Amino acid sequence: MIDALLNDREIRRAAEAARPDDDPSETLARVGWSVLIEPGDGVAGALVAELGALEALKFALAGETFGLAEKAIQEGRRRWVPRAQPRAVRDALRGAAEVDARLLLPGDPDWPTALDDLGSHAPTLLWVRGDPSHLVAPHRVSIVGARAATAYGESIAAELAGDLAATGAVIVSGGAYGIDGAAHRAALGAGGTTVAFLAGGVDRAYPVGHQQLFDRVMASGALVSELPCGAAPTKFRFLGRNRLIAALGAATVVVEAGWRSGSLNTAGHASTLARPLGAVPGPVTSAASAGCHRLMREYDAQCVTNAAEVRELMGAEVAQEVFEARPDSDHTRLWDVMSARTPRTPTELAALAGVSVERARSVLGILGLEGKVEQLPTGWARMSAKSRNGGR
Repeated sequence: MIDALLNDREIRRAAEAARPDDDPSETLARVGWSVLIEPGDGVAGALVAELGALEALKFALAGETFGLAEKAIQEGRRRWVPRAQPRAVRDALRGAAEVDARLLLPGDPDWPTALDDLGSHAPTLLWVRGDPSHLVAPHRVSIVGARAATAYGESIAAELAGDLAATGAVIVSGGAYGIDGAAHRAALGAGGTTVAFLAGGVDRAYPVGHQQLFDRVMASGALVSELPCGAAPTKFRFLGRNRLIAALGAATVVVEAGWRSGSLNTAGHASTLARPLGAVPGPVTSAASAGCHRLMREYDAQCVTNAAEVRELMGAEVAQEVFEARPDSDHTRLWDVMSARTPRTPTELAALAGVSVERARSVLGILGLEGKVEQLPTGWARMSAKSRNGGR
């Protein structure tokens, strides 16, 4: 495979086009590894760390042994060799070119060094659609939760993500239905930035119903995967993707999760990486929140109920920053259409102010934290003087 890769003119031209300023041999070796291995392959990661991508690939496809346990190497070869097809590398590069995906390698200015904390389980490269600089933005928080989310869970996810995004944080999630989607949409609705890690290639939307959402994410944030273009999502790849979500965030917040939710896998990675872990409480009778309660009871997750507590979770230096909302006419427009006497729903207020419902919810959350508005049983209203004085 190595000789075919390095000597095939078409493949070399594709590698040079993908990264015109770099040695195509290194590019091809990294792409070669991406088609050979599944996410988080520690044996492959150890080889690459020890020998470099190109020499490790040569060794992996040879019959020699190395300092690693011979059994591990032989088992690795049984996984890798069946996939050692030059055309797979060519197809991956072609697929990336067709959708204008960028190839990001360790050492690049936009490479997220937070992922290096995964050690031998770190990705060998990343495929990115959108702006990769968001991967190295100063404040990143991962928000995850159940696909089969309740209205309560989606509302809380939107409130947290919208508030955090409006004040400068990058929202990291997995692009799935439920909590992930609510977090991405709220971040976009707040005019902020979000990053979605996919469990398949960045050239294929999964779930298909999120195609429009992914288009919006790419326009102002980034779609990211360690899998080559054309790769299909599988259950194992979703679990592998979770470690990247946990590693990239300065903190991970689980908004809603059942007892065996896949979000607990993300939480486990965050805990292993010593990333701060938060969980949103739900009704004690709700099976949809049983996983969050389990995290607080068994894994020392911090109870978080608003964006300010998430900022505290991200670190003292973040909590102490100004972190105030950027001057925004949406705040003024929503304030102007609100009444202290007549509560209105976010949908009603959004229509009156001329903003999206997601944006209205986000701004209302911020105004609520500032003590300017209050949520009543029938909707939102300006905080009355009586309420500000504690009902006196």
